[in-house]
Amino acid sequence: MSGLVSVRNLTRIFDVSKPLLNRIIERLPKRKLTAVSDASFEIEERSVYALVGESGSGKSTIGKMIVGLLRPSEGHVEINGIDLFRETDAEKIDSVRSDIQMIFQDPYASLNPRWKVRDIVIEPLVARGKPADGVAEKLLEQVGLSANDADRFPHQFSGGQRQRICIARALASEPKLIVCDEPTSALDVSVQAQVLNLMSDLKDEFGLTYLFISHDLTVVQHMADKIGVLYLGRLVEEAAPEDLFANPKHPYTRMLLDAAPRMDGFGREIEPPEGEIPDPINLPSGCAYHPRCPIAVDRCSRERPSLERKGASRVACFLAE
Repeated sequence: MSGLVSVRNLTRIFDVSKPLLNRIIERLPKRKLTAVSDASFEIEERSVYALVGESGSGKSTIGKMIVGLLRPSEGHVEINGIDLFRETDAEKIDSVRSDIQMIFQDPYASLNPRWKVRDIVIEPLVARGKPADGVAEKLLEQVGLSANDADRFPHQFSGGQRQRICIARALASEPKLIVCDEPTSALDVSVQAQVLNLMSDLKDEFGLTYLFISHDLTVVQHMADKIGVLYLGRLVEEAAPEDLFANPKHPYTRMLLDAAPRMDGFGREIEPPEGEIPDPINLPSGCAYHPRCPIAVDRCSRERPSLERKGASRVACFLAE
C-alpha cells in the first residue's frame, strides 16, 4: 500500500476575539483558539484511518482541512502528492477535488429537503458536467435501498436510510478518499452497525480509503487499520487497533477506554473518569493533559512531549514506558 494522504505539522488557529470596537472600549486583547496543533500522520491507500477524541479535540477541523473546506494556519495536507492550498495548476487541483468526498454527521441536515433523492445523489456528477443517467438508481441499490426511492424526498426516509443516501451521493463521483465525520453518531445503535457494515463492504468493493472521525473508540475498533487519538488538537497516540486496545500507552487513551459504562463484580457501575477538558483558549503549560493525568510528574507541567515511536505505536508521553 502507498500513502494517499500525507498530513504534516497541521495547525489551525481561529480568531475568537470580540469585535474591534468592543475590544477598544473594554480594553480587551485578541483571543486565539488553537483547534489543531502540529498534527502529522499518513493515510495509506485502501485503508481506514480513525481519528478519535472528546468533543472539541479538533477531529472535525482536521477533516475539513483535508477535504479543502478550511485552510490550514500552518502545515500541509497532500493528497496524491498535491496540496490543494499551494498547488497552482488548476487541472491538478480539479483532479484531486474529484477524488475526495465527505459524509457528514447529521443525515437530517446534510440533504436538501426540496430535492428528490435522484437529484441529491447525482449532484457531484452534474456539478462536473458528467453523464448521470441511471447512476442514482444503481447507487441506491448498492447501498441497500430501492431504485424506486430515487423519486422520493428525504423526509420520507428514516435516519439510517438518509445516511445511506449520503453514502450513495459520496460514491457518485467515484472518489478515492471519503472523510466520514461521525457518520453514525445520530443513529440508533442497531442502525449504526448496519451502516458501518455497509461502509466496510463498499470499501472493499470500490477500493476506498476512509478517514473515519469518531468520539467513540469502540465504534472504530473493528473497522480501522490505524487509530489516532486527539486531545485538545494534538495527536497523543497512534497505533493499530489491536495494540491500542490491548496496550494503550498514553494515559488519555486509557481514560477513553475506561470511560465506557462498566460494572464491577457485584453489578455496581464503576465510577467514570474525573476531570474536565481545559479551556482551549488558555491551555495548561507543558502537556495539556497533565491537570487530569493520574501519573503526571513535575516535568509534564513544564515540557510538552513530542510524538515519538514506542514499539509499534507513536505516543506523546514522557511516561509511556
